This record gives sequence, C-alpha cells and structure tokens, in this order.
Amino acid sequence: MEQKTYIVRCGEVALKGMNKPYFERMLVDRIRRSLKKIGSGIEVRRDEGLIFVRTPLELEEEVTLKAITKVFGVASVSPAVEIDIEEGSAQDILDKIGAAAVDYMMNLIEKRGIKTFKVDAKRANKQFPVQSPEIGRIIGASVLKGCKVLAVDVHNPDCKLFVHVRRGKAYVFEQKVSGFGGLPLGTNGKGMVLLSGGIDSPVAAFMMAKRGMMIEAIHFHSYPYTSERAWEKVQDLASIVANYCGRFTIHSINLLPIQEAIVANCPEDEITILVRRFMMRLAERVAQETGCLMLITGENIGQVASQTAEALVVTDASVQMPVMRPLIAMDKVDIMDIAKEIGTYETSILPYEDCCTVFLPKHPSTKPKLPRILESESHLDVDALVEAALESRTSTVIYPQE
Repeated sequence: MEQKTYIVRCGEVALKGMNKPYFERMLVDRIRRSLKKIGSGIEVRRDEGLIFVRTPLELEEEVTLKAITKVFGVASVSPAVEIDIEEGSAQDILDKIGAAAVDYMMNLIEKRGIKTFKVDAKRANKQFPVQSPEIGRIIGASVLKGCKVLAVDVHNPDCKLFVHVRRGKAYVFEQKVSGFGGLPLGTNGKGMVLLSGGIDSPVAAFMMAKRGMMIEAIHFHSYPYTSERAWEKVQDLASIVANYCGRFTIHSINLLPIQEAIVANCPEDEITILVRRFMMRLAERVAQETGCLMLITGENIGQVASQTAEALVVTDASVQMPVMRPLIAMDKVDIMDIAKEIGTYETSILPYEDCCTVFLPKHPSTKPKLPRILESESHLDVDALVEAALESRTSTVIYPQE
C-alpha cells in the first residue's frame, strides 16, 4: 500500500545521552497518540536519531503536519519522498534517487513556479561509497537535465532540495516545518497550575507542559460576584491548552467566604496578598491529593501589586511546595505573542470578571512584610476557612477543543 512519509526530528531529546532512548520512546508514543485522533493505518517508528511517520495517501498533509508539530519534543517535520535503495550498484541507486528528485522538482515547478534550486546532500550511511558532496553534484545534474526550466543558485535558491541517504532508504524533501521543541509530555512529572481567565496563566501552563510536565489546574471564583460566563471562559481556555497537553482535570473552588472574612478582619491594603496566600494554600492541598509535585503560576515580577519581589516572597511563605513561575522575567508583549501563537489570547481578553477583581483595594500594599501579614492572619481562622473552601470544590475533566 502506498503511503506518505514524514521525517520527524527530535529537539532537546537528541541531547539526553544515556537517557535518550527513554525520551525517544516517550516522543514516539506521544506522536502516535496525536495521530490516532486524525486517522488509522498510521505507522510511527524511530531509526537512528530520527522518527519516521507513514500515513495513508488520503490523509491530508496539512492535517498530519499540524498533529505532529503540536507534540512537545518535535523540532521539525519534513514531508518526504522515500526511495527504496536496498539493492543495486551505487550508480543504479543514484540514478533512482535522481529520477525521484526530478519528479519531485517537476511537481514544485507546477505548484509554485520555482526557477532556481540548490541540492543539500547528506550521507548518513557511511557504507555508501559516494560521499555527500558528490551525491549533491550528481543529483543536481539529474535535476538540471530533467527540469530544463531550472537553474542552480547556491546563494539564494527558490528551493533547497535535501537528499538524505540512509541504510536501505533515501529521502528527498525541501520543507522543514518547525515544531515547538521542548520535551515529551510525561517525562517531568505533574504540576498544578493556578488558572485564571487572564492572558498569563494559560501561557504558563503551556510552557511547563512544553518542558515535559503533565498538568492539572485549579480555578478560583467568587460566585455570585463572578458569573457563570466567566467560568465558561476559563473552561474554554483550558480546552485550548489541552490541545497541547492532552485532557486534564480543572478543580474549581469558591473563594468568596475567604475574601469576605479578610475584608471584615484585616487591613484593606493587605487584602490582595492575603487572598493570594489562601489561593496558594488551597492549590497546595489539591496538588498533594492529586500527585502534583509543584505549583505553577503565571506571575510576572513587577506586573501588578501582588507580583512585586516582596509580595512573591510573602506568598511563597504560605506553602511548602515549590512554586514554578515560567513567565517571571518575560515582557508582557512576549507573553501576549505566545498566547496568540497557541490560540488563547482572543479568549483571555474577553471582558468577564474573575475573583481577583472582587474587593480590590484602592491602594494595595506593594512591599508587604511577612510578620505584619502573619499578624493579620492571626485574626482569621485559617484552617477552618481552608477546609470550608475545599468542601466547595468541584472537578471537571477538560478535553481538547479541536
């Protein structure tokens, strides 16, 4: 049965030394899972540092590329023509590759009207008697002879034609579609992301998933001050993130009783930081129950009052679990660019309130001191408030949007 062939290149996985086979196996498994959603009869295998995907002819190339490039750990993908070179002399093999290259280039001339090209040859099989520069010269001559309208341009060609000779197979291709890189999901444990309806936290979840971490999420609301539509917005954001990290659970907790207790018993300028500390305590409890190793937030140093250096130190003092902040030193514009790239931006900017806007002080403390915050918390029954909030928890499984 005829098939389409794709060459998948590993990113950071290729640098893993003794652990490389483990990471490659995980990457192959993730690619298989992603492709299973778009069709059947798909073959995925690894061979000497590369991964090869073969799909039925009827499966659209664009759909296949989209499914593969979304898998973390993939550096790039090339749709390629595969040539069987198991038998024959070196000259016979080069003639066979040359004929395939001519057909390939004729198709590009028809589709894109290219006029110039350059051949980049690579001999991965060192047993093949012809070296890479000579392979490139021979295949280039075949293309010039078979495609009269083409000329060679080694500096700025319309098409760079790659020819790779491996054991038993040769490949001809010109496209390298970039993936996200990173590490395969499941190679770095699981984390609990504090997911709001804003721009930052979905990007933080994406970036930690890109480092191989499975995620769960926790969301805080202040119903009835926050609406049902705000909760739907968060679920929509989670579904977009799930396109990259697979389905996960989002835990929703009503924070309103805690906020009301803080407003009634604590200084107004400390409301924001005190609420944040309760969020972290609740996230830690749920994370411990669900096997998460760390908390993940979208905090960015200096962005708002609760994200100054002093505020972050006071916030972290409320929990024992490590807190990961992948956006900590990024410019807001760069965060927005990632949000646009992964598809969360348009949903994030929808004007639905979240719990952070409820009881917002006019002049929040930007340089809180831990002793003073602990003094304020002494006027609250912290444990009882946490337990009551946990009883309001609901858990929802989030599935990919696409």
